[in-house]
Amino acid sequence: MIVQIYEIQTVQEAETCIARGVDHLGSVLLSRSEWRQPAIRDVVRLTQGTQARSSLIPLFQDEETIYRAIDYYRPHFIHFCESLTDPQAGLLDLREIIAFQERLRMHFPEIRIIRTIPIPPSDMVPDFPFLSLAASLEPATDLFLVDTWQGNEPVEGFVGITGRPADWGRSRELVRKSNIPVILAGGLSPENVYDALLRVNPYGADSCTHTNAAGPDGSPIRFKKDPAKVERFVREVKRAERALG
Repeated sequence: MIVQIYEIQTVQEAETCIARGVDHLGSVLLSRSEWRQPAIRDVVRLTQGTQARSSLIPLFQDEETIYRAIDYYRPHFIHFCESLTDPQAGLLDLREIIAFQERLRMHFPEIRIIRTIPIPPSDMVPDFPFLSLAASLEPATDLFLVDTWQGNEPVEGFVGITGRPADWGRSRELVRKSNIPVILAGGLSPENVYDALLRVNPYGADSCTHTNAAGPDGSPIRFKKDPAKVERFVREVKRAERALG
């Protein structure tokens, strides 16, 4: 199983994560106007010649700027996590999203595409259309990432960084039915990732919020990792991998 850790924005944190066995280093471009970040390009370059891979989330949807960013950074993966439903869980029209991913593949055939599939917590929206979303997007996607949907996302228009687990039962159903690998995300921590992986058996595990450093009030600090938490997270993923055989 691979371990993917977001949000790695500096070479120092990238080196720390690689030394602790992280496989995918995820970085975030926070806006269209500030897409060019030399420090993040250095993170991507650091992975070249190593076993680690780089993943990049653009928090914008302008096609031309995304192409410019890919050309500038040349990551191994481009990761799209914009909302695919409205706040009431109604499906949006996916045709342009799919067409864009197909165009991107033509422009950059060497870049693999990760697409977030949202799944609510177990106590929300029992008929959420996650399988329909996955079936529509699978032909234009290389990897799925399950993350937590809650209707009012912390970053408007994008799924993720809720710190809350998705429904592991529905996540396992997606893993079983998907023809492409599925990474499990959503509220994973060193304390729960072992149980989550035994339940879901995905291709890998992703963490952001619960491997961050904590502030004086105990709340996670964005863009600052806790090396000890990352190390424990990797260790628990490998323990689950051994248990699953």
